[in-house]
Amino acid sequence: MGSIAKKGLQQYLLQLQQHPLRTKAITAGVLSAISDIVAQKITGIQKLQVRRLLLKVLFGVAYLGPFGHFLHLLLDKLFKGKRDKSTVAKKVLLEQITSSPWNNLLFMVYYGLVIEKRPWIQVKSNIKREYPRVQYTAWAFWPVVGWVNHLYVPLQLRVIFHSIIACCWGIFLNLRARSMVLKKA
Repeated sequence: MGSIAKKGLQQYLLQLQQHPLRTKAITAGVLSAISDIVAQKITGIQKLQVRRLLLKVLFGVAYLGPFGHFLHLLLDKLFKGKRDKSTVAKKVLLEQITSSPWNNLLFMVYYGLVIEKRPWIQVKSNIKREYPRVQYTAWAFWPVVGWVNHLYVPLQLRVIFHSIIACCWGIFLNLRARSMVLKKA
């Protein structure tokens, strides 16, 4: 690894140790930005929608990073830091029946109401139509990520690992939300 990259990683890990919540929130915001920029380009948006981008960053900083931080602390506390396969399976199951449905629903509501400024009746209709597909896809994808995360990744890096994978998931959700708009038009 180059000396600049190595120094940057060391500085990042130091910030993560000294200011875990702030570092995870900022990381989630940056990864939300990357996810949205990629999604905008993939969907053919020519000029970057800055308002949308900033609102996605806000969602990452204000919600995704802090939620992940406290969720992983809570799971570790509930299961006393154990990482055997039986405990990991319980953590993954708990995560999938609680935070996964909530996070996907919240994102879809936020995207429709705040980012796209659509009326609640339209957002509700789109969620009724699209949410089951999004959640079933999440349940096919995220348990594997959760398994790897809880079994192999140290607690202080779990939110970061999750956020990196969520960057790709965010692209999927953006494309899904975009297809909801295109079907309506």
